[in-house]
Amino acid sequence: MGLAADLGYRHRPGNALQRRVAAFASSRPGAWLFARTLRHIDSVVLRLSRGRHSAPNLLAGLPVLDLTTTGRKSGQPRTSHLISVPIDDDLALLGTNFGQPSTPAWVFNLEADPRASVSYRGRSVKVLARSATADERARVIARSAGIYGGYQKYLKRISGREVRIFVLESVGRSD
Repeated sequence: MGLAADLGYRHRPGNALQRRVAAFASSRPGAWLFARTLRHIDSVVLRLSRGRHSAPNLLAGLPVLDLTTTGRKSGQPRTSHLISVPIDDDLALLGTNFGQPSTPAWVFNLEADPRASVSYRGRSVKVLARSATADERARVIARSAGIYGGYQKYLKRISGREVRIFVLESVGRSD
């Protein structure tokens, strides 16, 4: 059994309204707005729902997991709310940062220390992150289109930098 199964992580297509929100989120203005506000909104939704729901799940039908890394400078735990792409028995993360020009901090944290944990709907698993191979990158990018169409738009907008893609492999339950 793999990481996605351990977490019960799966993607279901959203309803018509959720698909519209997802389309807006993948647009340049939507990505700009959500890059600056979503983590704050998501923290409130997660707290109010006791971890059962996330803002992207409610608004756009997107499953969000929490990735907790160790800050490369602070040494403190840092949690990011991310959409993951199932690949084989594992999960992959794309460092697109909503199509913004900068690389997200969680990428640098994983590069400094690949040990992390992921949580999804009350289940937590310790993971080890590794850079995706060339074959895995191609599969993750292709598969990401079926999870969230915004990934394809983000990749086009940020063609000036390499988008890091990580495969997360389970190293044991932590809940």
